[in-house]
Amino acid sequence: MHHFDVATLTPGRWRNGGGATREIASRPVGAEDFGWRASVADIDRPGPFSAFGGVDRTLTLLVGDGVLLTSPGVFERLPARAGEPVAFAGDLAVSAELPSGGCRVLNIMVRRGQWTGRVERVADRVVPPSGHAGVFYVLRGRWRTDKDGDVLASDQGAWWDLDDSAPEEGVTPLSPDAVALWADLTPIG
Repeated sequence: MHHFDVATLTPGRWRNGGGATREIASRPVGAEDFGWRASVADIDRPGPFSAFGGVDRTLTLLVGDGVLLTSPGVFERLPARAGEPVAFAGDLAVSAELPSGGCRVLNIMVRRGQWTGRVERVADRVVPPSGHAGVFYVLRGRWRTDKDGDVLASDQGAWWDLDDSAPEEGVTPLSPDAVALWADLTPIG
């Protein structure tokens, strides 16, 4: 299990200059044809998203007043609200509008046909299934990994891959205001 803190992740600028990405994890490491990838992105201005052929994406607003996603002929102005995952095919031509300024999102991407990904907002203990990879991102409150594990706070989290040990006892809320995002990443085949 690997812990992360968004404040310590190195940002890299997008090719189109419209934002910056902080990679949490990508498997296999450094591969252009990743199986799965998790990152936090700052969207600084409206414009097109990069296309990722053969990839399914789930975007979840973390900070900001909203982002409007548009893909002509597929969906128009699908709003992304804080903590609500929005799934779409990475092949689509998608543009973002920022009605109230910049925002930050959690971006989970899986290679179609190799992995599936499901992102949900959680407030109760999460016990990851064996044989899955995953990403756990704290939105607010405090959480504990495993029985005697580390305490995670807002903008911190943990991730694990198939060859890592997931938290056997799960990830448990420690405060009444605890809310997090859990991305369950399942290999196909």
